[in-house]
Parts: sequence; structure tokens; C-alpha cells
Amino acid sequence: MNRIITIGREFGSGGREFGRRLAEELGIEYYDREIITEISKHTQLSEEYVQQIIEHTPHRLYPITIGHSMAYVEDYSFSQAQAVFEAQAKIVKDLAEKSDCVIVGRCSDYILKDYDTYDIFIYADLDSRVKRCIERRTEDEEVLSEKQLRRKIKRIDRHRAKYYSFYTGRKWGDKASYDLCINTTNAVIKDLVPVIAKIFK
Repeated sequence: MNRIITIGREFGSGGREFGRRLAEELGIEYYDREIITEISKHTQLSEEYVQQIIEHTPHRLYPITIGHSMAYVEDYSFSQAQAVFEAQAKIVKDLAEKSDCVIVGRCSDYILKDYDTYDIFIYADLDSRVKRCIERRTEDEEVLSEKQLRRKIKRIDRHRAKYYSFYTGRKWGDKASYDLCINTTNAVIKDLVPVIAKIFK
């Protein structure tokens, strides 16, 4: 059985960096945005639209196909969301069966509930998450005020919670669903990871 670590995370908590560094420390595969690319290939939906569905914010009139036209039907948003989740579940399982790995997000803890996984949830207080978002903002990102960032963080977390709850029947971030919950408030992720990695060595 492969060693599989899933990472759930609040937006801005450093969960993505934590997962990447943990995979590097353990010398195992790391999967995050790559899953979006694979879902796009499986469903013929654009990567941007797939990302919107997973973040629970698809626009009903968004041009969702790649090089194809699609007639509007009333329930297409729901059917496309179902198709994305089914592809996501298949891809996550395939990756877990392929090798030792760290998988970030994508309801992977639930999708792999019948596997021997170690499930981690990363969280932090709001001030710390705002600070981290400001520090890691890229040049091409829109510059938001601190107030706007707080609203964005809360909105993304709400969407993630709704998406997770809809497909899993569980409460997103509930400590009972995870093997380990890590508070990264004011923590330096690169210093934290080697300590946590000892659990898996």
C-alpha cells in the first residue's frame, strides 16, 4: 500500500506550500494543480472552468468547452459539476494507486476514505492569512486592500466548505475528519515541515 498524505487547507494558511515542501522532504510525488489539468483532459472542459467549479463559483453562461459549442440547458451547471467531480475522484484514486504521494485539496481525504491515508488540515487565524497573502502576492495579481483580502479569504473558504460538504456530507475543517490539524498562525512553513515529516520517516 502506498503512503498517501492528503492536505486540506484554509485559503492563505500556507497549506499548498506545506504540501509541496512535505513531499520534497519525503521524496514523494506532489499533486495539486496537476489534477485540474487532468480533469480538463477527461471532461473536455477548460481548466479555468474546472477551477471555477471546484471553487464552487461557475458562471452559468461561461463558455465551458474547449473548441466546442454547447447548447444551454437549465441544469447544465449541475451536470458539469457532477462530471468534474467524477473525473476528479477517478484521477485522485489513480494517483494514489500509482505511488507514494501528497495530494492537496480536491476532497481527496473523502475520495480516498477506503485507502490507508494520513489526512492533514492546515489552518491559521485571519490576520496571519492576510499577511501571508500579501507577502506571496505575485506581480500579475490584482492588488487588494487588507479589507478586500479579508473578504476574499472568507468568500473562498465559504465556497470550499460548501463544495466539500455537498460531495462528502462532512463538515469542512472538522477536526474529527483528520489525523492531524496544524495551526500555521505566525509559523514559518519551511521550518515547520521537517518537524512534521518525522512522523512519516
